[in-house]
Amino acid sequence: MHYLQFDLSDDADGVTTLEAVAATGPDRHAAVLAEAQQVLDWAWRLFPHSHGPIDEGHDWHHDLQVTRDGEHWQVVTLTLAASPRFADAFQAAFGTAD
Repeated sequence: MHYLQFDLSDDADGVTTLEAVAATGPDRHAAVLAEAQQVLDWAWRLFPHSHGPIDEGHDWHHDLQVTRDGEHWQVVTLTLAASPRFADAFQAAFGTAD
């Protein structure tokens, strides 16, 4: 990962949140989106049938936001809610900046 650096946080219910935010100019936007897609492709490959709300027993859920900040910046935010099993696999594959 060159643009997305994930921060990890845990809540009292055992849900891990992995979040990355990248703000770039238009010339780097496609590269940031490619990294987000790489993470999502990995998640769908390893956990194909367990995407959904964590409190309903699923392993992962995601939110991808793409916004503009002024005329020249594009902001990509990828948030993953994760079970312990998913979080461990994610850290083994991508590491985190926790």
